[in-house]
Amino acid sequence: MSDLGSSLPELFSTQHSSSEAEFSVLLQVARVFGLKGSIMKLKQGSFLWYLYLDKLYCLLSVRNVKALVEYFHLLDVHRKKTLNDVLFYHFLHHVTDLTRNQITVVFNMLDWNAVGEIGFDQFYMLVCILLAQENHLEEQFIFRHSRPVFELLDLDGELKIGPDNLHMYNFLFNIKKQQLRDLYYNFDITGDRLLNYKEFKLFTIFSMDKYQESQKAEKEKKKEKALLKKKLSQVNQSQRESLLGIKPFESISNYNC
Repeated sequence: MSDLGSSLPELFSTQHSSSEAEFSVLLQVARVFGLKGSIMKLKQGSFLWYLYLDKLYCLLSVRNVKALVEYFHLLDVHRKKTLNDVLFYHFLHHVTDLTRNQITVVFNMLDWNAVGEIGFDQFYMLVCILLAQENHLEEQFIFRHSRPVFELLDLDGELKIGPDNLHMYNFLFNIKKQQLRDLYYNFDITGDRLLNYKEFKLFTIFSMDKYQESQKAEKEKKKEKALLKKKLSQVNQSQRESLLGIKPFESISNYNC
C-alpha cells in the first residue's frame, strides 16, 4: 500500500509533464499556421461597426437583425441565399483584420457539412461572435451560447472537443492561455483529454463566475479611484482657500462691503 501511495505523485507528475509537452506542441502548431497570437478587430466604419449586441444575452435586436438580413442579401450576388468561400473571404476581409488563413479556418468551421457555402444562420452566428469579441464579451457569449459554440468546435461530430480545437479558433473567442490550461487540466473529468458537452459547460460556468468577479473588482476599483480623486480635489480646494486667507464657511457677503 505504501509503495502505491509513493508512486502516485510520480505517476501524476509524469502525466502532467506529458500533458504540458502536448500543450506546448499545440501552441507551436497554432503559431505556425498564424492562428494564435492576434486578437481580431473590426474595421472602424464598416457595417458591423454600427450594430449593437445586447450585453446580457449577446444577441442582436430585431431591428439590427433586419438590417443584417438586408446586408446578407446584398452580399449574396448569386441570389442563392448563401455565401460561398470567395464572397465570405471578401466580406470578412472588408470588416475585420483577419488574415486569409484565419478567414479560411472560420469558413470551414461554419461550413460543417462541407457544401462549400454558408447560410444566414451561420452568418448571424459569426456576426454575434465578432461583435462579442469587439465588445469584450467573449466569456458572456460562450456562457450564453455554450451549445452552439460547442457544436462549432466539434469539427468531427464526435460530441467531444480537444485542446487543438480551442487553439485553432482562439483568435475568435480570445480564451486566455491560463484559461486553456485550466480547461485542459481541471475540466477533463473523464480523463480522455477530450471534453464532452457537460465538461465544456462546467468550464463556461467557471469562466463566467471569474469574469463577473473581475468586473465587480474593476467597478470597485473605479469607485475607489473616483472617491480618492474627489477627496484630493477637496483637499486642494481647502489648501487654496487657506493660502488666500478665506475661512472654509465664511460668507461671501462679507467681502461685498
